[in-house]
Formats: sequence, structure tokens, C-alpha cells
Amino acid sequence: MVAEVGSALALGALRPSEYTAALIQVLRGNRRLVEGASVLEIGSGSGVVLAALGELGAASLCGIDIEEDAVASGMLLLHELGHGEVAELHQGDMWRPVAERRFGLVVANLPHFPMNDAAVPGRRMTWSAGGADGRRLLDPFLEGLPQHLALDGAAFITHNAFVGIERSRSILEPSGLALRIVDTTLVNLPEEKLARMSSSVLAVEEGRSIFRYGPYIFAEMHVVEICAAEKLG
Repeated sequence: MVAEVGSALALGALRPSEYTAALIQVLRGNRRLVEGASVLEIGSGSGVVLAALGELGAASLCGIDIEEDAVASGMLLLHELGHGEVAELHQGDMWRPVAERRFGLVVANLPHFPMNDAAVPGRRMTWSAGGADGRRLLDPFLEGLPQHLALDGAAFITHNAFVGIERSRSILEPSGLALRIVDTTLVNLPEEKLARMSSSVLAVEEGRSIFRYGPYIFAEMHVVEICAAEKLG
């Protein structure tokens, strides 16, 4: 019974978010890029994005997550859905488990909310926390992407509007990569996140990418595509 409760809590902490749903929706609309592709997901969490990519026809599925429970639950889900034979999941930090490897499709829904590590009820300490400016994981992801993306490959990531889309462009440009916004949606900012948000970011972005309607707060979130600059014209 104790083990079952622990397992349920772990799965609850890894439950998909609005960000996950938006990313999957964009990937479903880009099936031609998924079919036959070697796929890597950084921060694979529950494994549901990899499962969706498997259903869309990816040739191989590779996931990396810092959390041991994420690796275990993700692999279980992929096996249950019949993708186990083409899947590999690694516990590790960002790009390290796939050094020297390249992939045709890279996806990520990284913790990049501007807040420091803090306990949020029902979630892991690592959930959402992206450091004071939200870029603690986003920047090293973008810096390492050129070494792991196939020359004709593409990446799709979630990107909060309030953490600096132009800064992301500037990181990618020296390597010949470019990004474009392919989808924008509003996501709810629950009180437990808003209370932990860096006050400097909130002060600048409220009214620009963060919108308050009485007690309800929403923020813009993008899904962006990254690929060789010449492919985007």
C-alpha cells in the first residue's frame, strides 16, 4: 500500500501541464517532420510527449530527465503503448547522456519560469523553477542544441513570452540556427506560481505578456520551431 501511494504521488508530480498539451498539439500538426525521425526529448517527464511522437511515426525515441521517477514512469508508459522497443530513457543532466549524438527532431518543455527552487504543493522542486530570470536551463539547452541537432533537423520547444524570445534568437544566430513562433496561447498563472515569480520580471511584463483580470492572471506562452536559418527563409 505504501509503495502504491508513493507511486501515485510520483505520477501526480509528473502530470502533464498546459505547456505539454500545447507542444503536443504543434507536433501533431507537423507529422511530416516526425515520421521516420530520430527523436530526443530533454526533460521527458511523464513520457507523454515521447508517446505522442511514437504514435506519430517517429523511428526512435530518446528521453533525458534529471528525475529517477520520471525515467521509470516514462519508460513504463512507452512500453505499455507499444513503443518500448524503439525507446531509451536516461537519467542525467541536459545533453550529457547523448554526447556526440545528433537527432532529426529535438523537443523540450523545460522548467523556465522565473523563480528560484521552491516547494510547490503536488510538484517536484525542479518543476517550473528556471532561476531568477527563467533561463537557467533554457540557455544551456539553446547553447548545446547545435551540437545535437541534425543538419536538416528541427526542434520544437515551449517558451514563455516573458523570459526573452529575442535573447533566445541571439544565442542561436552564431550557429546558423533561427527560431520562429508557431503557436501562442495564454496559460493560467496559479497563485502558488505567481507568489514565487521574480518581482523584477513581473514588474516589466505585466500588461505586456502577463495579463491580470481581477484575481485571475494569464501569461503568453509560445511554442517555437528552431532549425537552420535558410530553412525559415
